[in-house]
Amino acid sequence: MTASEREGVLDGNVLDGNAVSDRIREDLRESIDALDDAGVTPSLATVLMSTDPASETYVSMKQRACDDLNIDSVHRELDADAPAAELYDTIDDLNADPDVDGILVQMPVPDQVDKRRVLRSIDPAKDVDGFHPENVGRLVAGDPRFKPCTPHGIQRLLDAADVETEGAHAVVVGRSDIVGKPMANLLIQKAPDGNATVTVCHSRTEDLASMTRQADIVIAAAGYPELIDGSMIGDGAAVIDVGVNRVDADTEKGYELVGDVDFESAKGPADVITPVPGGVGPMTITMLLYNTVKAASQQADVSVELP
Repeated sequence: MTASEREGVLDGNVLDGNAVSDRIREDLRESIDALDDAGVTPSLATVLMSTDPASETYVSMKQRACDDLNIDSVHRELDADAPAAELYDTIDDLNADPDVDGILVQMPVPDQVDKRRVLRSIDPAKDVDGFHPENVGRLVAGDPRFKPCTPHGIQRLLDAADVETEGAHAVVVGRSDIVGKPMANLLIQKAPDGNATVTVCHSRTEDLASMTRQADIVIAAAGYPELIDGSMIGDGAAVIDVGVNRVDADTEKGYELVGDVDFESAKGPADVITPVPGGVGPMTITMLLYNTVKAASQQADVSVELP
């Protein structure tokens, strides 16, 4: 990335996830146009089995993003108290539908549903979240079919800010299957956007600050509001904040969104830092669209260049 391109996504040391996302989406349009020339329209199916307002919002955001890029969007909504078999049957139907390229089941699912069975039920070729055991195994082996959306988005953010991962010490705070584990796996791969020395920290890590202060790259994905403050960040580190936490606030909504990082105090020592909101979030959705286009290309056996 040129200096001028880097300036376009950085405001001082604050990395604008919306700007990076917009650039990737514009390039992705060319891939979609190439598929369209071959008579292929990518299609993403979303499945919602929840009354959680946040889940409903996330699904709506994904549908709007599909519409923006002319990706077909199919939505299935099930009652939260419906039998688990109804969800499994819905997944089977979407697996068998040749017009559906990608399937996403919005988490969390109700207690009567076996989450692991849901992930195993999705056709690995349509698993655009990258959570099917086969796709997890391919990721660990260094041959990913689909990179999980949030970790992939973080890789793109680091690249956009010219943050070198090779030889860097990256500390991942959090060990979830969605972010922490796949992020660590991507960073240790023998690849241009990998080759890092990775430390994974979590709720049982003693003296977290001693770990994060050593890091060239800190990726905060623990799900605890403002867990990491500026005293825990080494000078010149890149700080990627994955957390989205609601905390009580004197606002019209009665709350505000904060990350896992205390932004104001960490902004000082950091060389690059992402805000919440407007950092990792837009990238997660964009990389979901990327995976959907990739799935359509693979299933139609039509080769297109991806950004």
